[in-house]
Amino acid sequence: MSSSDIFIGEIIGTAVLILLGGGVVAAVVLKRSKAQNAGWLAITFGWGFAVLTAVYMTGTLSGAQLNPAVTVGIAIKSGDWSDVPVYFAGQMIGAMVGAALVWVAYYGQFQAHLTDPEIISAAPHEEGMVSEQAAPKAGPVLGVFSTGPEIRVVWQNLATEIIGTTVLVLAVLTQGLNDSGKGLGVIGALITAFVVVGIGLSLGGPTGYAINPARDLGPRIVHALLPLPNKGGSDWGYAWIPVVGPLIGGALAAGIYNLAFA
Repeated sequence: MSSSDIFIGEIIGTAVLILLGGGVVAAVVLKRSKAQNAGWLAITFGWGFAVLTAVYMTGTLSGAQLNPAVTVGIAIKSGDWSDVPVYFAGQMIGAMVGAALVWVAYYGQFQAHLTDPEIISAAPHEEGMVSEQAAPKAGPVLGVFSTGPEIRVVWQNLATEIIGTTVLVLAVLTQGLNDSGKGLGVIGALITAFVVVGIGLSLGGPTGYAINPARDLGPRIVHALLPLPNKGGSDWGYAWIPVVGPLIGGALAAGIYNLAFA
């Protein structure tokens, strides 16, 4: 596959991933949404279906890595780093496009939520899946865009992201890559989508399971840029954890794969 195929495929795939994944969070947490209060189960399955849709949509174009941690894991496994910058660029742009599309799709709900007197006046509260007690610099809808800890303990938050991403990337590497070795095959994509659901259910409680640097950083940048009323901060003090943790997890998974499975 060419660099242009990779770049375009990763933009499209990651945009769809964030559109559907961020979209389910918006549906559950924003006021005046028909799915409000649908709960954590809806969010975890929504993200799983987002992965499934995005991978099947763009797998033949770019391999649908859609995650810098997966890209690092595949690069370490194969020893080929030549396309890594192209993957990273496509994933970051796609994540930002997807986050912007969530804002467009839920524009009215964002406005209603962020101008509601109950939301504006509440002190410390938990909205948008990010606890303001643990993340006082997080705005009330930041969790629609990116993740945050329920209890802020840096080493634990980092370890949780490393562990979750190690499980994800090891699953990707062992479930059967496609013929090019650049992404998942048909069955591997289905299995990995369920793995994402499992990670969300089992390991998502402490940090919201970013397990993907682009999925967290790209939308966090969009949150900082969007003209949302009363949106609050983007919690940049935490932003390094869902970037560094998943990258370490991806590398660790590749190391385990090379030692135990190769």
